[in-house]
Amino acid sequence: MAAVTSKSAPLIGVAHFSAILLSPIEFAKAAACAGFSRIGLRLNPAFPGAPYYELPVGGSAARELKTVLAGEGIEVFDIEFFVIDPSFDASSVEATVAAAANIRARRLSVCGDDPDQARLASNFSDLCGLADRYGLAVDIENMGWRVIKTFQDSVNLVKASGARNAGALVDGVHFFRNGGTLASLRTEIGRVRHVQLCDVTGPAPMTPEEMITEARGGRFAPGEGELPLKELVAAVDSSAAISVEVPLAGSAPPETHLKHLYDRAEELFGPDR
Repeated sequence: MAAVTSKSAPLIGVAHFSAILLSPIEFAKAAACAGFSRIGLRLNPAFPGAPYYELPVGGSAARELKTVLAGEGIEVFDIEFFVIDPSFDASSVEATVAAAANIRARRLSVCGDDPDQARLASNFSDLCGLADRYGLAVDIENMGWRVIKTFQDSVNLVKASGARNAGALVDGVHFFRNGGTLASLRTEIGRVRHVQLCDVTGPAPMTPEEMITEARGGRFAPGEGELPLKELVAAVDSSAAISVEVPLAGSAPPETHLKHLYDRAEELFGPDR
């Protein structure tokens, strides 16, 4: 079933983390059925023990996925997730970058977790250089428990790298929970290439453990919490890609969850936004 989008909404994507137990092929089909036009895929573990999938170049899984993508009218936008820590070596992830390019992804998503700022900037720049050779760009996402904690940290790293294909990824929970404002977003909107929508409620968590718990299991569908998401998408307008990232919690079927996420995200783009 091909993806169907609203005339009032831009192309909306969905992150693999929203239904991570679905294989890339299953996820592509379910996302298209829900109405999404783009998907992100997790081809590298976000943290030790985290689920991810491999789609090696030349393998049958990659070939079948490309056939499914074409048939469903859906595309791969970004590939997750790379942690640039003190041990990071861009050359060690080249196979994954090649796999991303093979399925026609556009961007890689990363976070920064190295206290040595010079080394962090160098390794980020190296990854951007590797990605550029494959026709890909790289987005840095701030997280409160990482070295790159704030949106401004992300912007500063992008500037320090000097990479032409570097950008900042704005995730609703990480952006607002760590001091991001609509004013700061507008100031640096030229650096933002990807925005992930989700919602939260209640006081911001204070400890790294609480932040991780909220980010991985405490998100709500867009519009079901307290974040100013309508204002966020209005500020971004058409300057960045929009996707949704809300992990499935509870016993709802992933197809139902994804449809709910699409419907709630689409509401943010109505005439009264």
